[in-house]
Amino acid sequence: MLRKINFVTDNYYHVYNRGTDKRKIFLEEKDYTRFLILLFLCNNSRPLDIKRVFRKGLSLTNLCNLKRENILVDIGAYCLMPNHFHLLIKEKIKNGISNFIKKLCTAYAMYFNKKNERTGGLFEGRFKAELIDTDNYLKYLFAYIHLNPVKLIKPDWKENGIGDEERVIQFLDNYQWSSYAFFTGKKTEDPILNTKEFPNYFDNFNKFQSFINDWLNFQAK
Repeated sequence: MLRKINFVTDNYYHVYNRGTDKRKIFLEEKDYTRFLILLFLCNNSRPLDIKRVFRKGLSLTNLCNLKRENILVDIGAYCLMPNHFHLLIKEKIKNGISNFIKKLCTAYAMYFNKKNERTGGLFEGRFKAELIDTDNYLKYLFAYIHLNPVKLIKPDWKENGIGDEERVIQFLDNYQWSSYAFFTGKKTEDPILNTKEFPNYFDNFNKFQSFINDWLNFQAK
């Protein structure tokens, strides 16, 4: 099946995919960690001995010291959920997004299948992508991606409201599998991201937190 979208260098895209038959693709903490590290390692057009990196037991923080050349994409935001993932991406070089996602999903599926003694495809066909063609849509996606985890503790929050807003914000603050902590200042660096290639909507942490709070209340109405 041919994808209806053509990727163009310097354009922004929302890229996402989920497990086949909506199955969980992250079963435990080390699965999430593995995918995050692969987000960094696979963003490189040159061959990289991924197994050697993992044998060294490097953490995501340690990866900051690894040199990459010919970066394929710029990542502005990300979120991993139990059965899917979301990425906010800028196409950096021709075919960068396609090559990056192919490397990422192949490497993770090989790890997941070997670990869980399974065979076959892990993801639901080809990854999905949407062109971000307006400034408002790009800003909206910073909220949409980072608010995804709310449904884990309150599945009906959009229909029935937030309720305990303090509890929701605390949950987002402690959610390890998205770039939320970087934008709120809880994490001082994130090697996966290159936010310099995205508009500076949030020039301070309070502005981002206020933006998220506004969206929580808006969506719940």
